[in-house]
Amino acid sequence: MPKEKPETKFCRHCKTEIPYGARVCPNCRKKQGGVMKWVIIAIVLICIIGAAAKGGNDSNEPSKVGDTSADATSGSIETQPDPKEDQKETVFRKGEIAELNGVQVTLLDYKESSGSEWNKPTEGNIFLMVEFEIANNTDKELSISSMMSFDAYADDYALNYSLSALVEKEGNQLDGTVAAGKKLKGWIGWEVPKDYKNVEIHFTDNVWSNNKFVFLIEK
Repeated sequence: MPKEKPETKFCRHCKTEIPYGARVCPNCRKKQGGVMKWVIIAIVLICIIGAAAKGGNDSNEPSKVGDTSADATSGSIETQPDPKEDQKETVFRKGEIAELNGVQVTLLDYKESSGSEWNKPTEGNIFLMVEFEIANNTDKELSISSMMSFDAYADDYALNYSLSALVEKEGNQLDGTVAAGKKLKGWIGWEVPKDYKNVEIHFTDNVWSNNKFVFLIEK
């Protein structure tokens, strides 16, 4: 049998007996608020403090920490971060090493191709193949997916990832898991208009992350 609610209660302020459902005491005219609002306030404060702490620990703006040699086709050359070079960037170009929260990303090289006899892009397009190196200097594994980790835009128009473009370039595809302290190097490809002016490539180190690296290829 369900327990019946009491008909009266005592005012939290003047201790006068009042109806159980009263929100305001008829005697002292003060509200009869419970502890729930304080619980809600405490939860909100904890969330705000947690978000502020996370924001203080993780930057969402990459920094330039080095540069590779002019001849990127021979592979990247490791450089040590120079405090004088360390600067916030909006976009990065070929050879520049971008770092964010322990992840370093470098656009090493890019090639254009009109395809081959049996593998051609759509009329009016060419293949664009881009080589990246990703260094995982965190203490966790990093999963890289050509299709999920990258977005590209030619003159602000979204591009479709192209497996056909990779057929025209020898080398590893940019997919895999990078263990802590290790690196991954490989190619990714798109179809772009022949007359493109610039291609903007966005990379995120995690599908749930707001961290974003932006690279620019200009003709």
